[in-house]
Amino acid sequence: MANLNLPSSAIKTKLKPANTSSCSPNTKSAHTIKLITLFVLLLVVCFASLFIGAKSISMTTVMQAVIGNVQSTEAQIVLESRLPRALVGLIVGAALAVAGCLIQSITRNPLADPGILGVNSGASFCVLAGIIWVGNQSIAEHLWFAFFGAMITSIFVYFIGTYKEARVNPLKITLAGVAIGALLAGISSTITLMSPMAFDQMRFWDAGSLDVRNIELISFVTPPIVLGLLAALIISPSLDNLALGEDVAQGLGTNVRIIQLTALVSIALLCGSATAIAGPIGFIGLMIPHIARRLSGPNQLWLSLYSICLGPLLLISADIIGRIIATNEIRVSIVTAFVGAPVLIYLARKVTSFGKL
Repeated sequence: MANLNLPSSAIKTKLKPANTSSCSPNTKSAHTIKLITLFVLLLVVCFASLFIGAKSISMTTVMQAVIGNVQSTEAQIVLESRLPRALVGLIVGAALAVAGCLIQSITRNPLADPGILGVNSGASFCVLAGIIWVGNQSIAEHLWFAFFGAMITSIFVYFIGTYKEARVNPLKITLAGVAIGALLAGISSTITLMSPMAFDQMRFWDAGSLDVRNIELISFVTPPIVLGLLAALIISPSLDNLALGEDVAQGLGTNVRIIQLTALVSIALLCGSATAIAGPIGFIGLMIPHIARRLSGPNQLWLSLYSICLGPLLLISADIIGRIIATNEIRVSIVTAFVGAPVLIYLARKVTSFGKL
């Protein structure tokens, strides 16, 4: 307790809102109802993604394809293209949304997300390095390189933000992430322009898309994403303590460094796996935590659960929009950027002092 500088009355005052929101039976019931509603809405959007697109497919054909009747061309489109897209949207949307929650929590920066902090750029750079120097071309090898890049970038940005600081400095972490992300993106662009082989392999993957036509690839990246989600849920109570300040968290028995390290590993698992299969997709990790926070309040567990539903809901909806507004399809990363850029500007204008909304 030597590091705990706040009086006990201050600690009780700061703890009261979090405990109230997490212990009320009425609040739990309200959250459960909201989550069930979002889950049903997510199922509707997933089903809609199977028959809405550049070529409309009847609901009857979709149902026949799902139950195993693959005699028609439309049924093959559903099974080989649209169903994998929906599944990729589910796991990638949840991964990026929860990663955004974790990054905003450990940095205490409402404008942080995997893209702004350079995590996606680090994953992309390492995938490109693997293509150039190792010659890897499978999603399995992409996954390892993307995970390594996301992990190294997360740790590097974190240590820059805490260098010669008693605690995490949100401003330094954000500036470091933007600088490292821009540097890695510039190096990646230079390499791809100098190597036609790398350019050919990266030009589709680097745009960010859910167009994955192999169920086996989805099964390969699902375990690390599930592991990252479970880790995020497990450390949620400790992140609530950490939100009160590192001194208070230590006084409550939270090992701050272990929780921060666990969060970094979870972020690397989530972002690395999502980037490996879908390419870098921005703004999901920025927007969803703010939307979820309006439903969940300050409780990190409910925030993560809402994000698991809202992330896929937004990403699959964006994919549907990209398929119907253009004949040749607009990549989902472009659609999320059109939505996310105004949201970022809006949030930046609402920041009264850095790190506070």
